[in-house]
Amino acid sequence: MSLTQALAEAKQEFIAHTPLEIQAEMFRQIREQQESGFAYGRQEGQKAKDFALKNALGETISLYEELSKGPVVLTFYRGGWCPFCNRQLKAYQKVLPDIEALGGQLIAISPQSPDNTLSQQEKEELTFQVLSDTHGLVAAFYNILYDVPDYIKNIMEKMGMDLAEYNATNRWILPIPSTYMIDESGIIRSANVNPDFMQRLDPEDILHELRNL
Repeated sequence: MSLTQALAEAKQEFIAHTPLEIQAEMFRQIREQQESGFAYGRQEGQKAKDFALKNALGETISLYEELSKGPVVLTFYRGGWCPFCNRQLKAYQKVLPDIEALGGQLIAISPQSPDNTLSQQEKEELTFQVLSDTHGLVAAFYNILYDVPDYIKNIMEKMGMDLAEYNATNRWILPIPSTYMIDESGIIRSANVNPDFMQRLDPEDILHELRNL
């Protein structure tokens, strides 16, 4: 099953098992972001912003240092609590040998705390770099950070999810799910930025882009 198919299945599960009023608010957020007119993300041809973040083991990972080893697939996701994110990362793990065979590396970033990142990495058996951007500074650099609207915050709280606590910060923030292909010179060669968190860049598209670098 492709990632696109897996995400479509997850969406159908969401629709089948989620109360209509919650569905309406979730789709409202997607629609508002899509129709905002705001140009989310850094664009193809722009220079990628360098950063240094901690991985699940507390090691500092720098984008530009990683680029010295080869091109980087950089993906921003919402967190281990998001079923769409989990399907995405599992699918990317499966093609990691192919990414590395093409000379590339994979780095995933979310705002969740290092402890939650470690738990997710162990649970999903992820072997690529998974970094914590707890205050959203790197997501802000890439123009994809947003404050969770109150109507979504209310839903999550009713479901027992305190996003600020989960992310070990004092704000309810999330990134727009995004995947960038960055060449060794630090230039963004392609950018996939999608306010619809139920959709992600398919691994086959990543491999296609890497072959073209």
